[in-house]
Order: sequence, then C-alpha cells, then structure tokens
Amino acid sequence: MNTETESKPDTLALTFAAWLCRLWLAVRALQTGIEKFAGTEKASADVMIDGAPNSYGMEVETVDKFYALSNYHGVPPSMAETFSKEPLIPGFFLPIYDKVLGPALLVLGLTILLGVASRTSLFLLGVLYVSLTWGLILIGGQQGNSGVAWLAAHMILIVWALYLAPYNKLCLLKKW
Repeated sequence: MNTETESKPDTLALTFAAWLCRLWLAVRALQTGIEKFAGTEKASADVMIDGAPNSYGMEVETVDKFYALSNYHGVPPSMAETFSKEPLIPGFFLPIYDKVLGPALLVLGLTILLGVASRTSLFLLGVLYVSLTWGLILIGGQQGNSGVAWLAAHMILIVWALYLAPYNKLCLLKKW
C-alpha cells in the first residue's frame, strides 16, 4: 500500500463538498429572503355538482400564494408584537431589523451562490443566523426552541463551508 496517497486528501471530493455546502446555504438564504415577500389571497366559489353550482349553498375556499413587494415583512407581524414587548430588544432596533432582514438574506444568498467573497459572505450569514437565534431564545417556548435547533444546524453547515473554503473553487474574490 502506498501511504503517500492515503495521507493526501481527496481534493475533488472536498471541492464537491464545498460546492454542495455553498449551494445548500445559498438556496436556503435566497428562498427564505423570497418568502419574506409572500402573501396569500383567499377566494370562495360555489361547489359545482354535475357542472352547475349546487343549490345547497355549499362553497369551497381556496388560498392562493403570491409574491409582491407590498407583502414584505422581514419579521412576521405575530412575532413582531412579541419582540416589541421584549425588554432586551431596543425599541428602535426592531423596525430596522424588519426592513433589512429580507434583503440581507437575498444578497447573502446570491453572493454565496455566485462565490463572491464566499468567506466573508458565509461569515455574515452566520452573524445573521446568530441574531435570529438570539431573538428566538428571547421569545422562548416551543417555537423558539425548535427554531434555535434549526439555526444550530445551519450554523454547523456554515462552519463546515468555511472549513472547506480552501477547496471552494469557482469563487470571485477568493481571498475574502
């Protein structure tokens, strides 16, 4: 057996691993940012029987999801009220965070996907997730605790992606 080849890392596999971490984190950040612009529209219609509206007054309600700038909420309104009552969150901070969160997720997701200053982008995404974790810890309860666990998994992926940075090919501003 050749011990020299056993001690060398499989750079192709590590490059693929770096790309997969980068892709997953980018898609997650991008879609989370896009979802900040989601809204729903409810409509009701008569239930059709044999192609004609029923005579019993039965209706079916549909809910359609759509995206628009007017739907934007960085922090969901139900959580914003909870956060506004939290004494450890300064009153001026929540409106700023509400406005910045969605665009920050979109920008960081795009820069990670394209490999623009990947290390810095990954670090900033990690800082953003730490801030989300802090907020969820403050509100506590089941929603907060499960969210913290999800964000911990994201942080592990970010740390792993940063660890794989030397193998992350196809990057712009690779040093950063």
